[in-house]
Amino acid sequence: MIEIKNLSKAFDHRAQDGRLTKKIAVDGLSFAIGRGEIFGLLGKNGAGKTTTIRMMTLQTRPTSGEIFFDGKSIDDRALEIKKLIGVVPQHINFDQDLTVGENMELHARLHHINRAERRRRIDELLSYVELSDVVNDNVKQLSGGMKRRLLIVRAMIHRPQILFLDEPTVALDPQVRRRIWELIRRLKSEGVTIVLTTHYIEEAEALCDRTAFLSKGSLIALDTPSALRAEHGASTLEEVFIALTEAKH
Repeated sequence: MIEIKNLSKAFDHRAQDGRLTKKIAVDGLSFAIGRGEIFGLLGKNGAGKTTTIRMMTLQTRPTSGEIFFDGKSIDDRALEIKKLIGVVPQHINFDQDLTVGENMELHARLHHINRAERRRRIDELLSYVELSDVVNDNVKQLSGGMKRRLLIVRAMIHRPQILFLDEPTVALDPQVRRRIWELIRRLKSEGVTIVLTTHYIEEAEALCDRTAFLSKGSLIALDTPSALRAEHGASTLEEVFIALTEAKH
C-alpha cells in the first residue's frame, strides 16, 4: 500500500554562532505499510514523526528518498494522492466562526463533492460519531473529545483509503481517548489504512498492528507490539520504548 525508501529531510538551521547549517529531521527512513493496517510511528519529541507524516501527505517535500502509494511514486501525482488520503492534524484547525455542519460542508466542497452527496455524507458521518445533535452548534461549544471526533470524520468526508492521524487523542481524558480508539478500530474494520503518531505508548499497544520507533530521525525498531515485547523481554511496549530510547543516549 505505502512504501518509503531512504526518506530524508533536512532544514536550514542557524547555529548559536550565527552559521547557517542543516538540521536533519528525518534520516534515511525505509519501511512499508500494508493495506488495512494500523501502523504506529513512535518516538520522543523531535524524533521525526510529524515531519515523516508531512512528507507522506505532500505537505513537505523530502530532501531525498522516495514515497510510493500502490507501487507508484507520489512525485507529480499530488491531486491523485490527495483523493486517496485523509489527514487529521495534531492541532484543532476548524473555522471557529462556523457551525459543525458548516465546517463539514466547507470541507466537502473543497473535495468537489456534489450537493446531494455532501448532504448524505455529512449526515452519515455525524451520525457515525454521535454528533448529529450538534450539527447546528458552533464548534467553539464542543468539548475536546467532540472536536477530535469531528476532526476524524471531517478527514473521511471524501472516503479516503488512507487516514493519517497525528496525535489524535492528545490532552484528552482516558474515557474520551478510548472512544476515539473505538472509532479508529471501526475505521480499520471497514478497510481504511491508518498511520498513527502518538506519545501514548499504551495507545499504540492497544491499536497498532505494527509499530515503528524513531530516534533523531532514524528508524531504530519496527515490528508487531508482541514481537517487540518478546525481543526485549518486556511485558509492555512502554518498557520496550524506554529500553530503546535509553540505548540511544
